[in-house]
Amino acid sequence: MRKSINNCHQSKQRIDISRSYQKLHTKKVGSSLKNGSKYHSSVIINLGCGTKTSSHCVNIDRSLYLRIKKSRIASLLALRVLKGQRLERFQALDDTIVVHDLRRAIPFDDVSVDAVYHSHLLEHIDRSMVPRLLAEIYRVLKPGGVHRIVVPDLEELCKRYLHNLAQCTEEGTGQDEHDGYIAEIIEQMVRRESFGKSRQAPLWRIIERIILGDARRRGETHQWMYDRVNLRYLLECTGFRDIRVVDYSTSAIHDWNLIGLDQNEHGTEYKPGSLYMEALR
Repeated sequence: MRKSINNCHQSKQRIDISRSYQKLHTKKVGSSLKNGSKYHSSVIINLGCGTKTSSHCVNIDRSLYLRIKKSRIASLLALRVLKGQRLERFQALDDTIVVHDLRRAIPFDDVSVDAVYHSHLLEHIDRSMVPRLLAEIYRVLKPGGVHRIVVPDLEELCKRYLHNLAQCTEEGTGQDEHDGYIAEIIEQMVRRESFGKSRQAPLWRIIERIILGDARRRGETHQWMYDRVNLRYLLECTGFRDIRVVDYSTSAIHDWNLIGLDQNEHGTEYKPGSLYMEALR
């Protein structure tokens, strides 16, 4: 219990640490919104956006593909090397995405943002760095601002695994699907090869690994998993209030379904099996 209390106290201290860190290391992009009309009337940040962007948000990411796309020469080379889903992902990247490394803090002033959203980002961040990111989000949000988090739901994944386990052991069915349920929980923790790399020619695989590194170096692997207990605890430690579990179409963010970040093109759930949690500054 003492360890948990100390960890919570240390997390709250990081809010002040993060503020000074931001002043030293961040180049602001928030001022560019003052004259912009393409964004939502509220300032909404979409952190670690990948290819899932919205014209109603400031979309921020620093993926490898995004950095390649910003270089004309590297982009031309990528079009020749990438195949299949990897090429589709590369081509789907929005040119308006702000390229920024979140390790250098969030490039907005204190209490200047109405909502911060991130989906399937937190589990890719080293656990020791998560309190700093949450403190940064707390810093930039206005009082009453919304923090919306989407992560793989460890509780739901475990329930699905246990259901299949019961099928296998009690009914003698489902054995051919069993490893799939295990993979849903741990595959991205133990993955070595980058997504889609196994479909490349052997020579290109070797060259790419030397230059770009393995899946962990590229940020593809899960560093931790979250459920409604440990995620709530982290938010409480950072100072957030009114923490609640929601679903993909329910949010305190105004016009959430118009923004469309948790919906696919058919209007249904974009990331099934996710935990959706919101909290207020």
